[in-house]
Amino acid sequence: MSIRQIAGLAAVVLAFLVSPAYSKKSHYWGADYFPNLPVVTQDGEKLMFYDDVIKDKIVVINFIYTTCPDICPLTTARMAQLQERLGDRVGKDIFFYSISVDPKTDTPEVLKTYAQAFNAGPGWQFLTGDPEQLRAVRHSLGDRRRALNEHTQEVRLGNGTTGEWQRAALLGDIESLLLTIKAMDPKWRAEERVIPHNAMADTGIIIKDEPGQALFRRLCVACHTVGVGDRIGPDLSGVLERRTPQWIKSYIMNPVQMRAAKDPIALELRQRYPHVKMPSLGIKRTDADELVEYLKTEETRLAELNKLGEGHDHSSHQHPAASHANHGDHGSGRHEDGHEHHDHKH
Repeated sequence: MSIRQIAGLAAVVLAFLVSPAYSKKSHYWGADYFPNLPVVTQDGEKLMFYDDVIKDKIVVINFIYTTCPDICPLTTARMAQLQERLGDRVGKDIFFYSISVDPKTDTPEVLKTYAQAFNAGPGWQFLTGDPEQLRAVRHSLGDRRRALNEHTQEVRLGNGTTGEWQRAALLGDIESLLLTIKAMDPKWRAEERVIPHNAMADTGIIIKDEPGQALFRRLCVACHTVGVGDRIGPDLSGVLERRTPQWIKSYIMNPVQMRAAKDPIALELRQRYPHVKMPSLGIKRTDADELVEYLKTEETRLAELNKLGEGHDHSSHQHPAASHANHGDHGSGRHEDGHEHHDHKH
């Protein structure tokens, strides 16, 4: 085929794609694409997937199963962090959904307990249902896993009004992900947003060449802060006074192994926070060393700021009420601490 013929064919295809008839017929990623099958929320409410979950909404969707020993708690914690950062837009402008890939185990009751562990608000629903129907729902969203351990840390972002859909990495840069989610709203796209730097809060933080900082923000900040207050897990301020550096490093690298070896602190944490335990994230010794150094740096920074009179007012950080209520007494619905990275009490 000649270049002229190729160009002519391309012009015909393009004309077809932008024609009103094609656009009206396809609005593809809409009612003609998504199955309108029943799903059930953690509260036992029955919804129709397209009509009630997708249609006319901006959605953030991930896939989880509650017995997952590694990646699911981490990605769900990141969803909780996004919920916190988006504030009252969740449930009003943006809706979160976590869809179970193991519906036989993940009953509404099980999902409700799991949702409570991550402080899921009213705009974040956990969905289960008939296994075959749920498989069709997941298939329409591009989740084609054949086994539970075929994990993904991707999230689906969609606009049910415009038909725009994309994937994004949940464990990537949180600021970029927030901007991507907000940009699903056409009204928001043209507006410029500047995130102010706050020395005491982890918003607009300036990434410096400090050992462990980038790793902490990628893997740990979804569950923990240093000096800002509880998130899914407890504030890590003072952890170096409560645990030895060697214990912290060992726990960061392999909390599962330490629980299996009957480490008394690890077992105490597991018993105290039974619903969400810290997973093994494949962190190596050099990374663990850098994370501990970063915690030391943060403790020094906070001590210097406090000396300068920059008191820490938790109310200014807009954390969910549940994050600060009963500080230090997380109950069975909270996350373990241990780096302490995902297992909680120090």
